[in-house]
Amino acid sequence: MGLITKMIDGNKREVKRLSKLADKVIALEEDIALLTDEEMRAKTKAFQEELQQIEDIKKQNNKLDDILPEAFALVREASKRVFNMTPYKVQIMGGIAIHKGDIAEMRTGEGKTLTATMPTYLNALTGRGVHVITVNEYLSSVQSEEMAELYNFLGLSVGLNLNSLSTVEKREAYSKDITYSTNNELGFDYLRDNMVNYKEDRVMRPLHFAIIDEVDSILIDEARTPLIISGEAEKSTSLYTQANVFSKMLKAEEDYNYDVQTKSIQLTEQGIDKAERMFKIENLYDVKHVDVIHHINLALRAHYTMQRDVDYMVTGGEILIVDQFTGRTMPGRRFSEGLHQAIEAKENVQIQNESKTMASITFQNYFRMYNKLAGMTGTAKTEEEEFRNIYNMTVTQIPTNRPVQRVDRSDLIYVSQKGKFDAVVEEVIEKHRKGQPVLLGTVAVETSEYISNLLKKRGIRHSVLNAKNHEREAEIVSGAGQRGAVTIATNMAGRGTDIKLGEGVEELGGLAVIGTERHESRRIDDQLRGRSGRQGDKGDSRFYLSLQDDLMVRFGSERMQAMMSRLGMDDSTPIESKMVSRAVESAQKRVEGNNFDARKRILEYDEVLRKQREIMYEERNQIIDQDQSTDLVMQMMHSTLDRALLHYVNEDEEKMDYEPLIHYVQDIFLHEGDLTESEINGKDREDMFEVIWAKIEAAYNRQKDQLGERMPEFERMILLRSIDNHWTSHIDTMDQLRQGIHLRSYGQQNPLRDYQNEGHQLFDMMMQSIEEDVSKYILKSVITVEEDVEREKTKELEGKHVSAEDGKEKVKPQPIVKEHEVGRNEPCPCGSGKKYKNCHGK
Repeated sequence: MGLITKMIDGNKREVKRLSKLADKVIALEEDIALLTDEEMRAKTKAFQEELQQIEDIKKQNNKLDDILPEAFALVREASKRVFNMTPYKVQIMGGIAIHKGDIAEMRTGEGKTLTATMPTYLNALTGRGVHVITVNEYLSSVQSEEMAELYNFLGLSVGLNLNSLSTVEKREAYSKDITYSTNNELGFDYLRDNMVNYKEDRVMRPLHFAIIDEVDSILIDEARTPLIISGEAEKSTSLYTQANVFSKMLKAEEDYNYDVQTKSIQLTEQGIDKAERMFKIENLYDVKHVDVIHHINLALRAHYTMQRDVDYMVTGGEILIVDQFTGRTMPGRRFSEGLHQAIEAKENVQIQNESKTMASITFQNYFRMYNKLAGMTGTAKTEEEEFRNIYNMTVTQIPTNRPVQRVDRSDLIYVSQKGKFDAVVEEVIEKHRKGQPVLLGTVAVETSEYISNLLKKRGIRHSVLNAKNHEREAEIVSGAGQRGAVTIATNMAGRGTDIKLGEGVEELGGLAVIGTERHESRRIDDQLRGRSGRQGDKGDSRFYLSLQDDLMVRFGSERMQAMMSRLGMDDSTPIESKMVSRAVESAQKRVEGNNFDARKRILEYDEVLRKQREIMYEERNQIIDQDQSTDLVMQMMHSTLDRALLHYVNEDEEKMDYEPLIHYVQDIFLHEGDLTESEINGKDREDMFEVIWAKIEAAYNRQKDQLGERMPEFERMILLRSIDNHWTSHIDTMDQLRQGIHLRSYGQQNPLRDYQNEGHQLFDMMMQSIEEDVSKYILKSVITVEEDVEREKTKELEGKHVSAEDGKEKVKPQPIVKEHEVGRNEPCPCGSGKKYKNCHGK
């Protein structure tokens, strides 16, 4: 209790501090009001010139703190002139918290969009760019359009970054003072920028300051799924089909066991026998049948843990993931590890090719790269520990402008779902009769359609807002507060869109919010409640639960069910008790704890890749930004030769076998006959190095003479191609390692430590392979140049001849590699479809 009191007091102290600063802003109101529009823009220009002369970010931030009162007062006055709205004191306080790099927790309807304009303007003055991040492209478009009026009035530029934009348009959007975007698009643009071959193809600037709207949704809910850019891998659809047929033949408890709490599923002994007969194998758990087990497990998950219209939807012959937090579909996203293909087999739609991970990053690691990160939401306090631990952000609860008048009633709990839904419908009819608007919140698309059918049968007109018709989201939500309106919405409940009450609704009790199920996260329930009672409006909320709800089944509804049947309670009698609400809340806390652990685990595993990703991206960027990479190439050849001598030369042996070393040197650096045994016989490692290195330098200079001024571009392209080929294979290998590493815990090993150690070894091996490849391709490639072919600068270098026109601008050359050695992870040339290392490379 002492700790809780301290935390509350900490918030009180912070609110007091913000209040004093806000008073300073308000004190400047009269002076700023005397300025003309031109004088206000001149102020912006003066601020920009002063700030942009300061190069050091820390000093720049100190200067921003100094000019904060005047800058905020400017935005308030501009808002008054442009929108005829003046931000309240609590909004100024929220703006200051955001500028500090914290999270401003502000209730629904308190005007977060207007609050963000003040810190956005202030930080945009530095010229480093501010990213305003929303949960979807619709909100980005609307907010950027509305707020651009204000920022343009003050002399700042605004860009909008959408998925559909071309490279040129994206670069233009990112070059503005303020850029609106979604979190997904930012993450993917960052990954794509680190896959380009030319610096002019990058779209982003260095990451400076981001303000995240609905920060809990983006940094907490979506942080369990990393962003992945994939390429196509080999086809393997037949096993998905067979595993799908097999899983349909199984009987619950006889052939498999399903644990509701953990959602895990395992074959029984009988199920294993069936699998061995079906796939005609002797031992299912033999290491060579690991692929079969993997596909069977995927088929079981697809059939028994993934529900249609809850976890995914089938639209136009395609499986679309439904985001469990927002209820929206996520086009373009696919379940990983083959689960998407297993669902495609289950739903009998075309099975897409498996994908190979080429680049990936978690939201945690992406957002931690910003110099300063801030956010705002209506619900963040319950996750403050995670915000502080992972993002170093504090949650500040900003008081409401007017006292909250919404009445939150106790939960009602029923024995069965049927009883619960019948009661919900009766409640809706009663409120609808007197004209009070009702917002019904559901967890799944399936539930929203079920309730919709029940209301249709009773002749109640209503609107449904779910993943199937989210295009009309804002229109439906904004009309939800009109007299007699009944709206059914999944969890997204139009986040970011205000529900304004129609005429006469206040007298009827305001908007009534009815929750049909508790979500596993308390924040999502609070968001639904928060749709009602905005800006001091009246309203009420209540949740209807049943013992058959997912959350109740997962967390001990058996005892309660037994108690209710002992008391002789039937379907029509609910329990209304604070004790039940507390039990539900403790179940939610447990789920939140599990989810936090899951996100923390993802971060711990991604931490290994983060360090490796930083090294690779930094090296890539240096190659792209520098005019020439000769030093790096020479360094790579030097260390490759060093390693070879350490490996092949044992100076303690009386009789040395020089043949393996000569073969290696000729394979990587020189041509046959360029190095003879007599040249190195009897020499120590150092002398051998001198002899061979002289020959390598001579071969390098011959290549340089042949290519002339095209040599820097040739080196750059070889470096990038080698890095990209090995890096994408490495990411895929790390991905596969991670999928199976948890099984090590059964052998009393620490999976994370094993992953770190093996990941480090794999990275070292990859770096060595890159150095070998670069050495080989630089020295042994044969370049052909076609004459008299006009073309623009080459971007796609692989597999194409390069042309140049004499006397005009030279075009970048393309190597054709003779006698290319097949890489271990490349497809085997025999055409088997297997990797070379698993086929003829054994």
